Amino acid sequence: QVRGDDRDAMATSAMVGQGEVLTGTTIMACTFDGGVVLGADSRTSSGNYVANKVADKITKVCDKVYLCRSGSAAHTQAVAGYANLYLNQHAIELGEKGVSVKSAATIVKEIAYTNKEWMNAGMIVAGWDKAQGGQVFAVPMGGTLMEVPFAVGGSGSIYINAFVDKNWRAGMTRDECKAFVRKAVSLAISRDGSSGGVIRTVTVDAAGQNKEMVPGDQVARYQDEHLPTLGSNAPIFT
Repeated sequence: QVRGDDRDAMATSAMVGQGEVLTGTTIMACTFDGGVVLGADSRTSSGNYVANKVADKITKVCDKVYLCRSGSAAHTQAVAGYANLYLNQHAIELGEKGVSVKSAATIVKEIAYTNKEWMNAGMIVAGWDKAQGGQVFAVPMGGTLMEVPFAVGGSGSIYINAFVDKNWRAGMTRDECKAFVRKAVSLAISRDGSSGGVIRTVTVDAAGQNKEMVPGDQVARYQDEHLPTLGSNAPIFT
């Protein structure tokens, strides 16, 4: 016989994740000579249903520091909101416009680690500060904090790890790094059913922060993908 509290626990367990909106996704951040470029697709899914085709998964947490989000949309949005609150308070205490990238990453790590038993969130913190320049920190599920020259995450990352490992190089220019990130995300979109939509990028350096978007119909397509339209003038390979 199942007791009432056991039935409640079983019901709760069955419901968790059933209708949860996940950012099954591709996120990425990469350093270049003088700054960083962050990139992400824009598809948010709930099971087999695409809940949002143009989600913004790159969230600003303080001046010149951004958070790439993958996992549960609700969890990562909560982390971004709390991080933004704490970091803005810290900046006021310091009398500065923003805080260091490492400080921002540490706050995100503390939130993720403290709540690791129930939180479904894999994140990348990246940005620029005057002390250390461009930096990338990976905060995977569980709350580990790692400083790395580049990071990829989300369901699409497994398809592009080899590409990124082979083609990343230190000292890239701003434009080279942006093209590299867009190429990597487009490759993930071509293989991963949970990644898609537009490609958003954020470039951060001493000059400022610039957010850009590649529309879905301009995202590179590859030889094994179905084209949206097939006509006499449609290319077979693009």
